[in-house]
Amino acid sequence: MAVTVYIYYSGVNGNAVKFAEEMVSSGTVSDIRAEDGNLRYEYFFPMDDKETVLLIDSWKDQYSLDLHHASPMMAKITGLREKYELHMRVERYVSDETGIPAADRTFIKE
Repeated sequence: MAVTVYIYYSGVNGNAVKFAEEMVSSGTVSDIRAEDGNLRYEYFFPMDDKETVLLIDSWKDQYSLDLHHASPMMAKITGLREKYELHMRVERYVSDETGIPAADRTFIKE
């Protein structure tokens, strides 16, 4: 059962975007994506809030996420969050193994 975490990073003066840019340019994002069990690690920018960045962080299972949290990678991420003085709001989701119901599929164009 996959675990997906939405992390909303917020700051001032564009710091959330600067954080995401440094996460990418430093190679940290590539390193995280290469970790065993990582399914997705992507940043998005809300159109109506220029001071927030959304990270969608998805893992194969809780064990993979726990290993990530125990890795040295977390010190890098924490250091950058502190550097840019970011605040976080977190939402957590667990995958529905049954998939998308047929009634919902009528609204999806593939």
